[in-house]
Amino acid sequence: MEPDLVNKPPHYNRAGIECIDAMEAMVEGSEVSPHASYCWQNCFKYLWRWPYKNGLEDLKKARWYLDRLIQKIEEEQS
Repeated sequence: MEPDLVNKPPHYNRAGIECIDAMEAMVEGSEVSPHASYCWQNCFKYLWRWPYKNGLEDLKKARWYLDRLIQKIEEEQS
């Protein structure tokens, strides 16, 4: 049986938990700006899937979003 790469891609579903559900839960109740939330969730997404999809490339993408998030927070605090 072919995996459903649109609705249930295997690299986003491990141990019965969908990455998107975890991402929704992690921002629930947070007071994070929309752009910061986007960077946070993208970083999480790439960390989630790195061993199952693109390996080192996904880790570098996660780092890119984390660096962007840190930069924006530092700008807000200065």
